[in-house]
Amino acid sequence: MVTTDQIKTRAYELGFELCGVAPAKAFPELRFLASWLDSGYAGEMHYMARTADARKDVRTVLPTARTVIALGTVYNVDRPYSIQNDDPNSAEVSRYAWGCDYHTVIGDRTKALLKWMKEKNDEPFDAKTYVDTGPVQERVYAQHAGLGWIGKNTCLINPDLGSWLFLSEIICSLPLETDSPSFDQCGTCSLCLEACPTQAIVEPWVLDASRCVSYLTIELKGEIPEPLREPIGSNVYGCDICQEVCPWNETAEHSIDKVWQPAKIFDQPKLTELWKQTDDSLQSVIKSNAMSRAGLKGLRRNIAVALGNSQTAEAGEVLSESVSDDSRSDQVVDKHVTWARLKLQQKDQK
Repeated sequence: MVTTDQIKTRAYELGFELCGVAPAKAFPELRFLASWLDSGYAGEMHYMARTADARKDVRTVLPTARTVIALGTVYNVDRPYSIQNDDPNSAEVSRYAWGCDYHTVIGDRTKALLKWMKEKNDEPFDAKTYVDTGPVQERVYAQHAGLGWIGKNTCLINPDLGSWLFLSEIICSLPLETDSPSFDQCGTCSLCLEACPTQAIVEPWVLDASRCVSYLTIELKGEIPEPLREPIGSNVYGCDICQEVCPWNETAEHSIDKVWQPAKIFDQPKLTELWKQTDDSLQSVIKSNAMSRAGLKGLRRNIAVALGNSQTAEAGEVLSESVSDDSRSDQVVDKHVTWARLKLQQKDQK
């Protein structure tokens, strides 16, 4: 039978930085989801409630499961953190979305590992792979596989690599040797709670996703609530602040993998330049990366809000230009443009 050590060696060869094995159990941490949903913290992510029962235990998605192979991939590249940037015209895009779509890249690598396992194993076995796409609480299994601990900002943190990690897993029926779980090393630190611009981390390890900038700029499909628009700041897709202030990321590992390097348009971009992009030019980029999740109109909405927050004369100029792109004439986008213009006018009147 293929062994845990052999799987780890092959995983590293395929480009994974972390690999560990957890037993397929209903760990106590998995029960937190029910109370989280009852608190309304999922916002409009109704799929979380629909799949809540399946998320209680990986054996609901694979009844024969005995182990979970947890995999971690570093996506952090050598660029400054947003909190180090004082340019009001800077557009902040969460770094996981700078390069290729991780669902495809990591999905292919995870499937390649499973294919190798099936070729090497003497007997057939059951298995399923997931990359942030299935009803699996992957951080819990990653923690119990020894990849890291779930931090107060709810991200998985590895003591050597930091928290800039894509997670994927292979749920299988093989009785593999398992790893020891990781233990919490956040200690008394509360920097992530203090730094969150919308106070979305309501208490350690508890995130109100409906207030999170990532949710507001990606998952929320309609209008962003007005009280939360200003705290979004210059974030046009996602938010990295709670990870950037984490001490474990002060010297986080950098990836040189070309697939995570930023596309030119998102390499330290400017708000005004992004707004000037045509629908075709923006769509040509986001269709092949994770930003397709927000869609073109969602991204345009977010840029409008960030332009209003920038308080620059250039922002007012580009928002006043006559354009014909479909996304800019969208009703929801237009409402946010109107808000941004008003915010800029109020600044000029002071």
